[in-house]
Amino acid sequence: MKRILFCTFIVLSAALASAQDIYKDSIDHFIAAYVKNHQVVTGDHKKQFRFFPVNKSYRVTAHFKKVTDSPWISIPTSNGKSKQYRIYGWLKFTLNGRKQKLAVYQSQFLLQHNEYFDYLFLPFKDATNGKDSYETGRYLDLKISDIRNGRIILDFNKAYNPYCAYVTGKYSCPLPPKENHLRITVAAGEKQFAKE
Repeated sequence: MKRILFCTFIVLSAALASAQDIYKDSIDHFIAAYVKNHQVVTGDHKKQFRFFPVNKSYRVTAHFKKVTDSPWISIPTSNGKSKQYRIYGWLKFTLNGRKQKLAVYQSQFLLQHNEYFDYLFLPFKDATNGKDSYETGRYLDLKISDIRNGRIILDFNKAYNPYCAYVTGKYSCPLPPKENHLRITVAAGEKQFAKE
């Protein structure tokens, strides 16, 4: 009996390790494509990208609650202008053992373009900002079609910096609203760009 339990443990451990390897490979592929196709950072400057180690615990399932009749609001940007968004819904999830809540937004500008009607925007800040990650926050891109049965996957290993992290003053990057300031460390995704 002990031998059967031991063999079962070995098989399950191997399967878990294999799943972790597959996940890490998928994120490594995502990062490689992100760096290769980046529209602002080019040439040798691509070597200055930095990322936290891939950690599957930062891939979580969030409960989604849609907001109906949400008004358009002005979200300040890095250059002092503002952009129009509305809260599309709220995301509740557990990360680092603590319950979290974030708003996910819909862009008024993108809604004017049929190819982007499905896009949602998740800006956030966390305890790494200004230390290991970009000072004003990072972003996650989501889609309405990603929401299934009131749930959506949030993978903070795919968190990325706004364009303002690379070029000062040229871009107008939305600043994460207060409701999206997390009081925890999100040691996943893109780190502070290693400027020369």
